Amino acid sequence: MTLTDWFHDTKPQRPAEATDQDLLARAGVPMAFAKDEEIYGQGEPADRIYRVVSGVVRTSRFMPDGRRPIGAFYHAGEIFGVEQGDQHEMGAEALSNCVIQVLSRDAFAAAGRESELQKLVWEATLRDLEIAREHLALLVRKNARERVASFLLGLSEKARHELVDLAVGRQDMADYLGLTIETVSRMITQLQGAGIVEFPTYRQFRICNRHMLEGIAAG
Repeated sequence: MTLTDWFHDTKPQRPAEATDQDLLARAGVPMAFAKDEEIYGQGEPADRIYRVVSGVVRTSRFMPDGRRPIGAFYHAGEIFGVEQGDQHEMGAEALSNCVIQVLSRDAFAAAGRESELQKLVWEATLRDLEIAREHLALLVRKNARERVASFLLGLSEKARHELVDLAVGRQDMADYLGLTIETVSRMITQLQGAGIVEFPTYRQFRICNRHMLEGIAAG
């Protein structure tokens, strides 16, 4: 989802694209993050909003017992880091080399765009709640094969090419899907053996039979 989706109705008399570019120019700063670099930490002040320009971002939370549940993965055009409270409940890291548009809440206010900020926060919060709902349904209702199929299908829908770059590693997949890394690898091997997906490299895949993959993902 792009910023155009968030702000398309804020200035009816002007083209949506121009409105967004004006907002970004006034309030946003592009920042580069290297692979595995922290974007913000768990518990840090939530005084900024982030939009992925390129790359993939992971949000996760470290638990006292050492577990690391993953909240979500964010791709180009998606907004993250929106909190209702004053602190980030989860940390965010770059899974690949990323460019992130960093939007300061104070900059929104200084630019006189409080209503756009409120709309942005509300819409992003609703989206994150939907992500959490879908993630819970994935963990509760689906078996291992269905979870992996759903995950690969979701990645392919975000990709712009038939050959999908897989920035998410096997361990991240396992943590997100509530599986062991051995189980994830075994499910991928089964899907490849059935001719449903193909992995030309460890970090790339393509869907060979979308109809079958959709059937598996649907349970």
